[in-house]
Amino acid sequence: MIIITTQKGLHSVIHKKQTISALLASTLLIAGCSSNTSEESSGTTKEETKPAYHVEVADYNFDTFGNMFAYAEFELSGEPLAESLGLDLDVLDSKNVDSPTPFDYTAGIESYEYSEEAMYEVVEKSGLGIHLINGPVIKASAKETNQKPEEWLSERFLSLADSVGYPQEEIFRNMYPTTIEYSSGDPHYAEQVDTEEYASGDDNTYVPNYQVNFDSLRWDREGMDKILTPSAYGATFLKQALWAGDFLGGFHTIDGDEELAGETAKDDDDNTIALGVSSADGMQGMILTDEIWNKINFINDQLFYDSSKEKQAANVRNYDPSNGFIYLPHQVSVTESSDGVAPDAGSLEVTDSRSLLEDQWAMLWPTSEFFGMTDQRSENKQVAPSFQALFDGEPFTSAPKENLDADPSNDVDSNDAYTVNRDIMLAVFHNIDAMHFNQEAGTFVSENNGQEQGQTVHTFDAGYTVESLRIFQRAIDGLPVGYASGEDAEGLGTDEGKRAIEMMKKQAEFIMNELILDSGLAAESYDLNEKKASNNTTLEANLGAIRGLTAAYLATDDAKYRDAARQLYVTMDNELWNDEANAYYTSDDTMSYSPKTAGAVSAVLRNALLTLTNTGSDQETPENLEREMITQRYTDFYNQVIDGPALDQGMQASEFWDTGDFYKKDDDSGNTDGDMVPQIQAGHGENGISPVLVPVEISKSN
Repeated sequence: MIIITTQKGLHSVIHKKQTISALLASTLLIAGCSSNTSEESSGTTKEETKPAYHVEVADYNFDTFGNMFAYAEFELSGEPLAESLGLDLDVLDSKNVDSPTPFDYTAGIESYEYSEEAMYEVVEKSGLGIHLINGPVIKASAKETNQKPEEWLSERFLSLADSVGYPQEEIFRNMYPTTIEYSSGDPHYAEQVDTEEYASGDDNTYVPNYQVNFDSLRWDREGMDKILTPSAYGATFLKQALWAGDFLGGFHTIDGDEELAGETAKDDDDNTIALGVSSADGMQGMILTDEIWNKINFINDQLFYDSSKEKQAANVRNYDPSNGFIYLPHQVSVTESSDGVAPDAGSLEVTDSRSLLEDQWAMLWPTSEFFGMTDQRSENKQVAPSFQALFDGEPFTSAPKENLDADPSNDVDSNDAYTVNRDIMLAVFHNIDAMHFNQEAGTFVSENNGQEQGQTVHTFDAGYTVESLRIFQRAIDGLPVGYASGEDAEGLGTDEGKRAIEMMKKQAEFIMNELILDSGLAAESYDLNEKKASNNTTLEANLGAIRGLTAAYLATDDAKYRDAARQLYVTMDNELWNDEANAYYTSDDTMSYSPKTAGAVSAVLRNALLTLTNTGSDQETPENLEREMITQRYTDFYNQVIDGPALDQGMQASEFWDTGDFYKKDDDSGNTDGDMVPQIQAGHGENGISPVLVPVEISKSN
């Protein structure tokens, strides 16, 4: 039978095959780009020595925004980066640490797989949010068929499995798929992780129960901050959209599970071909897309706020901010209802009505990524055939034809993914423009109280807003997004795209002219009242400025933005890198890393490798921008700050088989691959801890 459980002891049951063969266990575990668990971890391992610097855990609060943002950057700095630099991904093996090179292993295995597994922890295992059975689409569909939501969702998962050729009996058990995620929580497991043997492998390895049954992986609901913050559910949305786009960006043969690029949206009508780049990846992509579909309907129906009326305002279709601001407020508190089989949002209350720039860019980016998947406009000829097949009515509803033309006045109500996501994306874009862009100064301000703009510019958020606008411009103009967001193509030239480029250019000019201090580093902030940059600089400010300048260059092809980004990178690297600690100073003489900071480091090192690195056409070729030195920075930073110099140190709190920590019958060390990251049940707490990022403080050893 297949069990989709919502809480311990509460489930809906659908009778299918009652025996899951051990032979199929490894297939069940390939929920992404995983390794064969039947092979022994026999490669080289990292040795623990007395570290020159401690990388101590500062606290164990799970910041949803920081983690999901960081892991989105880790994903893009993982396999896509390594492959773009010439690596054949087929040579990667999680058993063989630092092979074929330390950079290839760090990017292609650790950065990429940590990113994937952390997403599953949040949206499938932890319970950190409102269960998918309470999603608007699920509820409406169940009502139409006179079923309980949990019954309808169970049948939905079975049909999604069929659409990608995934065996129904191999769906993970006791999942907790989320509609929308809370802002923070305690990532320690609430009970003992079930590491008992589920299936045997070769060389004394085995598959533990928790890898197929998620029941023991819940977090304590009492430790969750039941607050809905746009940056938190937006960054999670970003993770979901990036992985869904990867998993569903092609077709595959059902018999051989061979990936096919696809030629038409009707390829899956052939009964030998299914959606998804493989059956397992396709299944995960379907679950992620279903979660997104419910998330955006929840946001659209319940989370927008009308500041003039000081109350909730649903439906932002054809929204015009000149008629009054309707936006996503910083905090909405949830009072859970215990009715039914899983807590629902019994009531919602806006507890912080400000519009923060961080929240808005963190929502613009994922809606733009998802728009690239759902876009059904006839004039966009660059949508992947597999995405067209995905939203052709089955398994996901297609958009009404009235909502696909150039005339917004004839749009009709619809809960389809394209329509709802488009409406949210455009509302957020218009609010970034109207509520946060200071036209006179040419820069983005960090806050709007619902009536007027603030006067403070934070460099990090201004820079990341440029990157989010870059992705938005590509999406609205029909250019590739996702892993292909750096590719050149001919766009549609929409008015919104032109406005996005205009704002990007002005912000980039402001960074160059107003935010760079005499030291050559970026100021942390700028006061528009005093028309003065702060004297303080931080690592985050410099990372944000580099990210924004690089994005402006990629969007406009204007070399001056690249030159400015290169110069700032060199100055940052010279002034802030500590050779002994293998980390950047984050402020003055301190090295305090939050997940957000670590994610931005990963992003800028990726930008340096792909866009800023020395080329034959550069007149100046600083050593800092030689590829060899950047890749060394990447691996040194990752080994020191993310993995850490000891088992109880570093930001990555735990790991399992995806990154080589296989379970062995004769090894109870909790660290079978011999690296600096413990297995999930073995470190940081009585019951262990999820494979997520925790903040750290770096200090010199005595």
